[in-house]
Amino acid sequence: MEQLKYAIEGILFAAGESVKTAKLAVVLEKTVEEIEKAVEELKAEYDRDKRGFAIIEISEGYQIASRPDYYKYIREILGEQRNQPLSNAAMEALAIIAYKQPVTRGMIEKVRGVNSDGCVMRLYERGLIDEAGRLDAPGRPVLYKTTDTFLRCFGLRTPRDLPPINFKNTLPELVDTGKQLSIIEEDEQTDDIVSEE
Repeated sequence: MEQLKYAIEGILFAAGESVKTAKLAVVLEKTVEEIEKAVEELKAEYDRDKRGFAIIEISEGYQIASRPDYYKYIREILGEQRNQPLSNAAMEALAIIAYKQPVTRGMIEKVRGVNSDGCVMRLYERGLIDEAGRLDAPGRPVLYKTTDTFLRCFGLRTPRDLPPINFKNTLPELVDTGKQLSIIEEDEQTDDIVSEE
């Protein structure tokens, strides 16, 4: 088991991005369950020793990331340029993409009510969103979705981990039309956070 754990550690360290559990199982000739058990043991070691990094789960896989406890020191070394917060407009656009993905820029603008070209470009440049194909409509507009970088930044494993939104309280003008968004009650258990009617 020790050799398996450290093989996984080496792969995740070298990859620098999320590696699917199934891919680790194939490469290391182990079952998915064996991989998951080895990763849990590594996580426990890192937590016990208060290591400078941790293993996080992203999109049915794993990635090594720096431990938030040491962020202030990392920021000192890497500089403030790594800590430029998103504007409110960019956060609005990102929330729309996260909950409605895949979406076009036009769909984002319809919800926000203003031009969103700059916001979408900044989100794309930061790697928080990516292209997800093109809509089969006139002009074939680009569809956008969130990325693994988005999941890592917000501490999510999958987009389904986003907290549900009760649109009854937040966007009454959209709910009243009954055409754009469906309401999800806060206590309702469902996989679909927001859906087109």
